[in-house]
Amino acid sequence: MSNILIIAPHPDDEILGCGAVMRKHVLEGDDVYVIIMTNAHVGDPELYKEEVVASVRSEALEAHELLGVKKTIFFDFPAPALDQFPKYKMSAKVSATISEYNIQTVYIPWRGDIHIDHKVVYDISLVACRPVGDYSVTRILAYETLSETEWCSPFGSEAFIPNVFVSVTFDEFTSKIDAMKCYKSQLRDFPASRSIESLISLSKLRGSTINKQRAEAFMLIRNIVV
Repeated sequence: MSNILIIAPHPDDEILGCGAVMRKHVLEGDDVYVIIMTNAHVGDPELYKEEVVASVRSEALEAHELLGVKKTIFFDFPAPALDQFPKYKMSAKVSATISEYNIQTVYIPWRGDIHIDHKVVYDISLVACRPVGDYSVTRILAYETLSETEWCSPFGSEAFIPNVFVSVTFDEFTSKIDAMKCYKSQLRDFPASRSIESLISLSKLRGSTINKQRAEAFMLIRNIVV
């Protein structure tokens, strides 16, 4: 059994990026933890009302319960202005969570995403996962987030180029779709990229890359063999 942590800048990023893999981990007996890094009301109270944030967090808890997440942790860092907040404070909170739950594998958003919050979370997560002292994290993977990753800058250093493909069963992928449907406030109609149809299309594309029906794809950032 392993302890798995998914770090999401905003509610729904975790499902978009690795919802099926989360379910696979749970079915394999792993404990899955999720950090939602931000509170948009703190960042922009005029644009994001407190009751809206509470509603989205309720959607997150419903989605996570469906997948079998062991614990959901909500931080209150200011979206959409993470680049204006001291990064060391965010890294310290993530690091403390990693230590508390003895996390071995961490999934983080890709650094090339168009949303600046995703870039910041990538950076502070790597700081929190440094292999120094009595560290526990031995594997870090970056996930792709539809409506953020595919709009990255057209440069090689920003592009999401997956090198880890995880085949998922139909039931595992269906659990991802059911979890995403819990996020009624975040779903859009096709052809929006944050739609059920787009998630299905991406899973087929990633699956066909490895001659499987469905898959989720990642970039391996670090893998320590001990």
